[in-house]
Amino acid sequence: MGREMEASVQMRLYALSKRQFVLVFTAFFLSFIVTVFIGLAGPPITDKVKKTAATLEARPTDFKTGPFVLRSPPMSTFHQQLWLIGQVVTNSSTEAGIQFTQPFQVSVQIQGLKEHNTNNVLLSSSAHNRTRELRCKGKTCDEMIFLHLGYLDYTDYVVTIRFYGLEEAIFSIQDVNFSFKSYNPAFTQLEIWFRFAFVVLTFVSTCAFAHSLRRFYMRDWSIEQKWMSVLLPLLLLYNDPIFPLTFLVNSWVPGMFDAVFQAAFLCGMLLFWLCLYHGMRQNERRFSTFYLPKVLVVGCIFIASVTLASWQAYNELQDPTYNYRLDTGNFMGFKVFFFTIGSVYLLYLLYLLIRAYAELRSMPYFDLRLKFMTALMLIVLAISVTITVLRFGISALQDNFIAELSTHYQNSAEFVAFYGLLNFYLYTMAYVYSPSKNAVFESHLKDNPAISMLNDSEDEVYGSDYEETSLTTRSSRRYESDEDYR
Repeated sequence: MGREMEASVQMRLYALSKRQFVLVFTAFFLSFIVTVFIGLAGPPITDKVKKTAATLEARPTDFKTGPFVLRSPPMSTFHQQLWLIGQVVTNSSTEAGIQFTQPFQVSVQIQGLKEHNTNNVLLSSSAHNRTRELRCKGKTCDEMIFLHLGYLDYTDYVVTIRFYGLEEAIFSIQDVNFSFKSYNPAFTQLEIWFRFAFVVLTFVSTCAFAHSLRRFYMRDWSIEQKWMSVLLPLLLLYNDPIFPLTFLVNSWVPGMFDAVFQAAFLCGMLLFWLCLYHGMRQNERRFSTFYLPKVLVVGCIFIASVTLASWQAYNELQDPTYNYRLDTGNFMGFKVFFFTIGSVYLLYLLYLLIRAYAELRSMPYFDLRLKFMTALMLIVLAISVTITVLRFGISALQDNFIAELSTHYQNSAEFVAFYGLLNFYLYTMAYVYSPSKNAVFESHLKDNPAISMLNDSEDEVYGSDYEETSLTTRSSRRYESDEDYR
């Protein structure tokens, strides 16, 4: 079956020498390393204020029941969110390596204060009751998240916690360690400036890329150039230009938009990889046969991530003690579905990658496009996996299905590393895939693997006379013969 002829704008990729390729990758790594050092020098991501049941002003007489009355440190919008985490310490006589569990009920009542020394305002008319499981090893038990507030309406919070179902336990509770966790205001300021800088850089890169293609018809753009015109605006959303609204409006809406923007960009990048490795082998790209299977696979990942984020945000608005991992019966099925779709995507991508190399590796230009795209993609994936493993450990595929604040951050390096990596990845591709200086005059270059199979050298590819019309709206110049064109 013959393939349709398709002209394309010559990319800067074709004009780069080996030295220039080295400079491009060096600039990418240096930019990434600089952002990582900025993160290492930055403040801790979270603030943590510890309290113990034994030192509370209103100390309960029985630690198995409470009540534990806890007042949070002063909060502001720059603290973004608030978590209350507890850890039970027992007087268990079991050996240090013996594990035991004990189900019990937790009752949480929350009051908010607009200013100091004013009357408390109940955030809900009744206490929130949840079933939890106490998991202990020796005298130390696992931490439990008692509540999570997605945005802060008040400057202070008073939380009253009661335990039910531990009265008959065979062990006694020596103490309960409580921790109020929130985002560090210093980190919030760093995040605002960091996002703002990338929003500006992305906007400039998008305008520069669009300006470089202004002289060419869109139908003549290569598949990489078409996708970059989609990914750069998505990157602008990923950097979240409306992020400052989080501190101006006491609402969950800005945070929800941030989650949707990030999911849209990441899924757009996944779809880009599939389309690129398949599209270089095929010029007839009908929606039903080319795009639809890819959209279905990536769309499931997008819907799953957005659904889980919105589901948790909605339930936490109704009940701050909600925890999707403990309170959702279908969570395990949802987790299996997510990883199943992810496995299907990886197998599909691997299949397209192998087919592309098998068919195009010996063809001029196409082998160069494949090598550059694959090398940069593998670098990004390798760094992302490394950061994830360092951040979560090998339990990332088990308990840390979604990033939680219960993970211990020592600095801002993880945050700036992810944002810097993806931004510089797109900037590098935008530079390499932009039109070369001679793109107007090299207007006869073809984006068709069939042409490469008919020619033995790169000069013959340039010398092909299959396309005689100019790719630009400003140039009506024609080459009189192939010899003049060379």
